[in-house]
Parts: sequence; C-alpha cells; structure tokens
Amino acid sequence: MAVFEPEAEGIVLDVEETGGDIVGRSPWALAGRRFLRNKLALAALGLFILIVAVSLSAPLYAKHVAKTDPFKSNVTGTVTIDGKTIDVIQEGTGKLGLGETPIGPTWKSQYFIGADGQGRDVAARVLYGGRASLFIGFGSALLACLLALVLALVAGYFAGATDLVISRLMDLIWAFPLYLLAISLATVLLARPTDKPLKIGPVTLTAGSLWIPLVIIGLVYVPYVFRPIRGQVLSLREKEFVEAAVAQWAGSFRLVFREILPNVISTVVVLLPLMIATTILTESALSYLSIGVQAPQASWGTIIEDGQGLLYTRPWVAIAPGIMIVLTVLALNVLGDGLRDALDPRSKVRMK
Repeated sequence: MAVFEPEAEGIVLDVEETGGDIVGRSPWALAGRRFLRNKLALAALGLFILIVAVSLSAPLYAKHVAKTDPFKSNVTGTVTIDGKTIDVIQEGTGKLGLGETPIGPTWKSQYFIGADGQGRDVAARVLYGGRASLFIGFGSALLACLLALVLALVAGYFAGATDLVISRLMDLIWAFPLYLLAISLATVLLARPTDKPLKIGPVTLTAGSLWIPLVIIGLVYVPYVFRPIRGQVLSLREKEFVEAAVAQWAGSFRLVFREILPNVISTVVVLLPLMIATTILTESALSYLSIGVQAPQASWGTIIEDGQGLLYTRPWVAIAPGIMIVLTVLALNVLGDGLRDALDPRSKVRMK
C-alpha cells in the first residue's frame, strides 16, 4: 500500500499537521488553499476588483457626484467652487485671447482632477474609459485563450498533418509585427462606409463598436497562447494515463475532454490574467493612435491622447488614466503569478 508523503507532492505542513489533513482533497481545492495563503496575490485580486467596481460605477459618479455629461463638450460652462464661479475653460494668453487652458484639479466633487480640452470632467471620463478598456481587455483575452485552447487541443492531439497546418498558420500570424498587424486590421475595418457596416452572422458591427478592437486584439494574440498549450498537449498525449485510456478503447472525444483538457485548463487559468494585462496595454496603445476605441466612446488610451497637448499645463488629464493602466496591469500580473504558484503542484507552500 502506497504511503502518502506531502513532501513528495510539494506541500509543506505545519508541525502539528499530518498528511491526512489533505488526503481526499481535489487538486483545485488544494490550489485554492495555496492561493488563499498568498497575501500578495489576494491584495492584487482585491485591487483589481476595486478597479472594476469603480469603473462600473461611472454612470453613478457622473450623474450624482460630478453632475456632468463626460461626453458632452462644455467649453463655455462654469463651475462653482467655494462660492466662486469659475470658467471651466480659462481664458488663454494667445493672440486671440481664446480659452485655451481647462480648469485644473479642484479636489471637489465636480472636476475633481480637472477638465480636458473640451471642458469635460476628467475623473468621470477615466471611469468610463475604464469600462471600455476592461471590457476590451477581458473580452479579447478570453477570445484569444478560447481559440488557442481549441486549436492547441486539435493540433496537439491529432498531430501529424493537422498539427503542421495549424502550427504554420500560427507561425504566419506570429511572423507579423504585433502592432502592425493590429493597425492593418483596424484600419481596414474602421475605413468601411457607415452605410455598409461589417456583418458577422446575426451581429452587425459599426465603426464605433467596441467589438471591433476586441476581435482584432483577440485574434492577433492567439499564437501567443497557442504555443505553450500545444506543447503541453503534445507531452500529455504520451503519458501513461492517456495510454491506459486508449487501452480501454476510449474514443478521441473522451481522451481530449476527459483526460487531456482537465490537465491543461490550469495553464489557461494562469495565462488569462496575464493576457488581460497585455490586451489592455495593446488596446490603450491602439486607442492612443486613434485606431482603437472611437468617439464618442472613451478608453484610457484615448484620454491619454486627449491630454497629450496639456502635459505642461494640466498633466492630470494624461496622468490619471496612466495611473489606472499601471495599477490594473500590476494587479493582473501579480494575480497571474499567484495563480501560477497555487496551481503548480511542485510549489512549496506552507498550508494551515
């Protein structure tokens, strides 16, 4: 009879514990216990949830706190601060004496971190921009992971000519510079006439739809997820438990979905937050170049582009969305590292 040895499983127990405390627990339950012991990963998860929550609260903030429409130009508007009425756009010092400098941070409910060049509340726009950036980031990462998982299972399991065709297709996409490929696809789709929107089955996509950058970014990142999963599938199909299933006359469906898929899904779980961070950065870069999210929508990238000309006078217009991007990407990367440590059975994690 085999004796259960926690050390052999990569688990370190406290002195008063025995291996029996974890016998019978599923790998996912053990991974959950490992993750809950990682305070840094939990803090990153909490920060990411907070960012998502405040972004989703954008309509409430705009309506009840800022009391402004963040998508409506307000160059001639005024705001009352400490009993004083102040123009949202301050009179400039140019030759024409026109309003050129938006109001700076008031640290009040209205225009908390100031206004942009069109007199719009930056704080409210940052929250709305977070909704778009997070939607595209999560959606494109999920699309990339799902497509890569399906292709990797097919290529890795069937191997041979099937693997050759799919792998060469991934190599072809991989060979293109990432941003050049994304820019090319975005330019083609955004240049379509407004009276001829793109139709994919029952779905109709207009030039300003958030689904266009979502699909573009998701497609260009499929090879980045495909490669590690395919390699793992190729390794798993040679394992003893797969050979045992084959000896029991298991069909391809069972081998793929009951033997191989459960052993690679943890890799997808680890890659997902890392891909979300990467796709958010990509979306911000494309939107900064005006080929991502289109007006009247806003994202963190478009807000940074709006604040480019105000860096010397009102830097918070560009700094605020930049900080949100940094915090989001940092939280997702730390969370991804925590998930990797929790799901790796060889990791040495003290459990209580």
